[in-house]
Amino acid sequence: MTAARSPLPSADRPQPGLRERKKIKTREAIRTATYALVGEQGYDATTIDQIAERAEVSPSTVFRYFPTKEDIVLTDELDPVILEEIRQRPAEEPWPDTIRYVMHRAVRLGACEDQEVSRLRARLTVQVPAVRSRMMESMSATGRMLCAAIAERTGRDPDGLEVRVYAMSLIGGLMETSMYWAENGYQEDLTALIDRTLDVLEHGLPGRKP
Repeated sequence: MTAARSPLPSADRPQPGLRERKKIKTREAIRTATYALVGEQGYDATTIDQIAERAEVSPSTVFRYFPTKEDIVLTDELDPVILEEIRQRPAEEPWPDTIRYVMHRAVRLGACEDQEVSRLRARLTVQVPAVRSRMMESMSATGRMLCAAIAERTGRDPDGLEVRVYAMSLIGGLMETSMYWAENGYQEDLTALIDRTLDVLEHGLPGRKP
């Protein structure tokens, strides 16, 4: 997915220096090359050498930014944006309302900005075991970030059991939502699916259907 915009007005956020701008440009070139190649010939047929050639960088540069091919597909710039969005919400806002607002923002910043890439990533998570496995591994890092954000907002211990269970339940639920979206041909609105996921986390599994 493309680099997400910051939620802060441009005048209120620090601007990246030249080195950081070059890094962002390189990461985006590698991602763009990967998405194009996977779209053309499939995931398994796409090699790091091909990605490097299409992105006009060396294979070692690709590995410097992304340790594995799966990371190119899965890594995006949304985690810090989500964290900043949480911090920007009113302190008195109930936590479920905060996380629902932030998840809606994440969908708009990601899926709606580049829907084809979002669909490709979701499809690869379903179809390619290596991508799905790497996604599971990466959940721990995102979980730690979310635990810190929850602790900051609620005054709880970020290593506390309740915080860790909630954070990982949320991340796991969102991963399953993305896979469900892909498995069902992207027919349903992703924001509506996110709302259903958050309803389950907030209220539990609905009772038996009549």
